[in-house]
Amino acid sequence: MKVTPDIIRYEFIGTQAKIAQSAHAGYLGLAGPVVAETKNTLTLIHQGQPKSVIKNLAVFDFKFGDGTVVEIDGTLLVGRSEDRLKKSVKRLW
Repeated sequence: MKVTPDIIRYEFIGTQAKIAQSAHAGYLGLAGPVVAETKNTLTLIHQGQPKSVIKNLAVFDFKFGDGTVVEIDGTLLVGRSEDRLKKSVKRLW
């Protein structure tokens, strides 16, 4: 998978996610598949239990189907997934 700024336009439901950094200590270490997304949260299945994580408070490591792992700041993901398609992002690196 080619990693570009357009990565934030991808659909994250079904991908494996891990919380890499967070301002909320309870979020650190949460990992599992993403099962739902709202404007401000992602819901992961962690140890069989659904856990909602506020996007603004976390940095996520997403693992895609081809094995690519990408770290994305949750502030870039705030908004409905369908609205992210319209968002333009300047190159961050």
